[in-house]
Amino acid sequence: MKLNYYPDTDSLYIDLSGKPSTESKEVSEGIVLDYDESGNIDIDNASKKLELNDLTLSHLPFKTHTVAA
Repeated sequence: MKLNYYPDTDSLYIDLSGKPSTESKEVSEGIVLDYDESGNIDIDNASKKLELNDLTLSHLPFKTHTVAA
């Protein structure tokens, strides 16, 4: 899983799989779900909808990697 934030478009991409999407559906204003077999989530105007300064990961069974912007 990858989280990518693009400040120039204020978009947050949550990639649950590396597969390309085949269908998109806007489920709420600015929240677009890009569907593939596993799913991807694209949130437009993310900074207005989410607190992007803090990310908490709990009880995940893997090593985390931090990349500063």
